[in-house]
Amino acid sequence: MKYLIDNFSEIMGFTRTHLYLALVPLLLGLIIAIPVGALVRRISWLRRVTVTVASLSYTIPSLALFVIIPPLAGISTIDPLNVIIALTVYSTALLVIAVPTALDSVSPTVIDAADAVGFSSVRRTVTVDMPLAIPVFVSSLRVVVVTNIAMVSVGALIGVGGLGKLFTQGYQRDYPDEIIAGIIVTLSLALIFDRLVYAIGRWATPWTRADTRTAKGAAA
Repeated sequence: MKYLIDNFSEIMGFTRTHLYLALVPLLLGLIIAIPVGALVRRISWLRRVTVTVASLSYTIPSLALFVIIPPLAGISTIDPLNVIIALTVYSTALLVIAVPTALDSVSPTVIDAADAVGFSSVRRTVTVDMPLAIPVFVSSLRVVVVTNIAMVSVGALIGVGGLGKLFTQGYQRDYPDEIIAGIIVTLSLALIFDRLVYAIGRWATPWTRADTRTAKGAAA
């Protein structure tokens, strides 16, 4: 803890970089995965292909991606964009599987009712299906957030900033306090953002809170 307190400003700088490298890929993954996941959901063969490709993409080791991406994208290995692209691949891979699964959780009765009143498939997906799928989707989103925060640290092995620098520097200097500080801050970020995503999901689905209160009242 002494190292954490004595080097607070430097660690905060690493933390800002770390969050940038973790959250930008998450946002990009959402932008890509939500429309793609909604599109492939109803086409069974396309959904199978998408899930297979996404699953295979997620199995690629991160260090291998850090080596493959620079020549393909025309960037330097130590360019932060390298880490952003790699984590975007992982985020999209997980989320594009999660979106159809979340949409499957919507009650067929609700879908039939929306169709009966004349909703187009696009309007129903945006205004009915996606909002009702939020509780299931948030569970997967929490996993992606925590995974990204953890995986950014690997970028330090190729010289990209973030809290991973505390691990590499601590190892090189044989200074455990620096490594422990990195672990503490990384775990704290993961816990904070996990709870933040959970809270946003609860805020976005007020009917789930109402259902919980109704169930408790009935039980009483």
